[in-house]
Amino acid sequence: MSRIVMIGDVFSKVQRLAPQDIRLYAEHVDDMHPLHHDESAAKAAGFPNILASGSQPTAYFLATVTAHFAKFAQPLLQDFAIKVHRPVIAGDTLTMTWTVVDAFWKNELNGDLTTLEGTVTNQREQTVLSATAKVLIKPRSAEVATSAGSL
Repeated sequence: MSRIVMIGDVFSKVQRLAPQDIRLYAEHVDDMHPLHHDESAAKAAGFPNILASGSQPTAYFLATVTAHFAKFAQPLLQDFAIKVHRPVIAGDTLTMTWTVVDAFWKNELNGDLTTLEGTVTNQREQTVLSATAKVLIKPRSAEVATSAGSL
């Protein structure tokens, strides 16, 4: 079977987090911390605006992986480790970038066991998150596996 992903591949997504997006997400996950809802509380704590719940940029960052690989294969997350470097502030534009650092075909799993390293930076070029992930990338069908193996 041909490899589905190649070491060195890089993919990214850019996303802006508006204040209303942060408030709505925090409500959906029942995170009622005032720093996610109340601008005056955030300013009193020394921030220029409300902060995103830690799980919000993390969720978007991880979804970037599955959205990318789902275009041509079936991604299955195996492991994920994240480090938070600084808060994400309402109005931040995040650039989420992942690099394939290892990939090898596992016959018994019928897919590429893929290791990724990623970073999320804001518009000030500050790293806000970094992560590693292991993802099993399986072919969706024989046709997809054949064409994707030449990437």
